[in-house]
Amino acid sequence: MPNFEIHNLESAPAGSKPLLKKSQAAFGMVPNLHAVMAESPATLEAYQRLHELAQQTAFNREELTVVWQSINVQHGCHYCVPAHTMIANLMQVAPEITEALRNQTDLPTKKLNVLRETTLQLLRQRGIVNDTELAAFFEVGFSRQHLLEVVLILSQKVLSNYINHLAQTALDEPFQPYIWKAES
Repeated sequence: MPNFEIHNLESAPAGSKPLLKKSQAAFGMVPNLHAVMAESPATLEAYQRLHELAQQTAFNREELTVVWQSINVQHGCHYCVPAHTMIANLMQVAPEITEALRNQTDLPTKKLNVLRETTLQLLRQRGIVNDTELAAFFEVGFSRQHLLEVVLILSQKVLSNYINHLAQTALDEPFQPYIWKAES
């Protein structure tokens, strides 16, 4: 297993230093995920930009959390599930939504359940969703724009989830209260 460095402003490649400063400003710290990604300035920049774009989608905060966490849980990401639990709390997402996502139980509304299922179908079937599933997605009020934005967010989560698996990224102190372990 490769041993990834947790970079800081002194050890990071020159191209990552302004990106780490941006992480510090945004989160009040440099998350370990960003410190690992700093090894590749292009990767860290791509991740930061995708994170910004995810927050500009047509999804409200609950829907965005459903997409993020559905992917994190499906990928079994020991780092992103706790991180996005804290982010959901900061975004004032109802705890019952967060817990349902973490525990893979029913969400409080049909719309959120359909969003999770469509997200998981896109992930599991590599972008192939059958007409019945798409009809259910559109029937609850989502659009083609939403469908494309699920793919955008999926690309963000592939970066973070896969890198966390490769690096076995240590969970930051602020995320510790939200520790999560994938079901066997």
